[in-house]
Amino acid sequence: MSIHSPAETLSEKEVIAEAEEALDGIKAMRTEVGKVIFGQEQVVENAIVAILSGGHALLVGVPGLAKTKLVDTLGTVLGISAGRIQFTPDLMPSDILGSEVLEQSEDGKRSFRFVKGPIFTQLLMADEINRASPRTQSALLQAMQEYHVTFGGLRHDLPQPFHVLATQNPLEQEGTYPLPEAQLDRFLVQIDVDYPSLEAERQILLETTGTQDQTASPVFSGEKLIRLQKLVRRMPVPESVVNAILDLVRSARPGTGHASTDAHVAWGPGPRASQALMLCSRARALYDGRFAPSIDDIKALAEPVLQHRMALTFAARAEGVSVRGVIADIVKTLDQA
Repeated sequence: MSIHSPAETLSEKEVIAEAEEALDGIKAMRTEVGKVIFGQEQVVENAIVAILSGGHALLVGVPGLAKTKLVDTLGTVLGISAGRIQFTPDLMPSDILGSEVLEQSEDGKRSFRFVKGPIFTQLLMADEINRASPRTQSALLQAMQEYHVTFGGLRHDLPQPFHVLATQNPLEQEGTYPLPEAQLDRFLVQIDVDYPSLEAERQILLETTGTQDQTASPVFSGEKLIRLQKLVRRMPVPESVVNAILDLVRSARPGTGHASTDAHVAWGPGPRASQALMLCSRARALYDGRFAPSIDDIKALAEPVLQHRMALTFAARAEGVSVRGVIADIVKTLDQA
């Protein structure tokens, strides 16, 4: 049995036909990104899955792992405008949203005109987002959730599609402002960026220290990306996958009977995590050339979707328990179900 969106207007055959047409473009996109980004296949996959799902992603990793390069490359390949903001402690909300300037016309009349800030782009790179003050961080909240900003009492719509890919250094925390839980929950996934393998680092050395750098070419456009995102929402989802999502998310909340969760978790994910798993599992299936998600997709996405939506108790942290470990214990229960 398959579950469809209430807004479903196409038959399953029509959805499959549209998905088959999209597969060639996704394959070309993976090839183009692979020309520039080496040895980060899982990171690339999760970032593209987040974008195909219509959401935002938080990339966590030490400096020098090509996080900024990935965002720039994705903007090129997807055929959308990309912008970058370097977050610093003295950054103000107006530096992100924009500001009003006073203008005088030829007849002497004065009026204010809104000058758009760097947030008015389709793919925003928020570099080291935790270095800005909470006041500045909160300037992104409305944009990430409602896709418009309010300035001077007036609404200004953001270009569509709109995505935020933010980076965060997990090591250097002096002088930083940890993101509040409400803002972390706005990120569809948290993507951990690890060091490349030996062979990938060898390829990086050979490809990036010569006289010519590899460049990616556009594959999509903003309009085509929006169509892909709508396609993802129309993909059928088996009842078993829906049940796996519910079991996984509910088991991550304390007080629901899961031993590891009850012992170590202070608070767990809300319904937005279930929504994220539903969308990302569909997008991952399409990215992998399949027309419907499976329980294996849920297992693969459990960590990036849940880890920033859970908090451990003080006792658990003192014992050296990790959120990853708790999630791994929960995922094991899916195998036993």
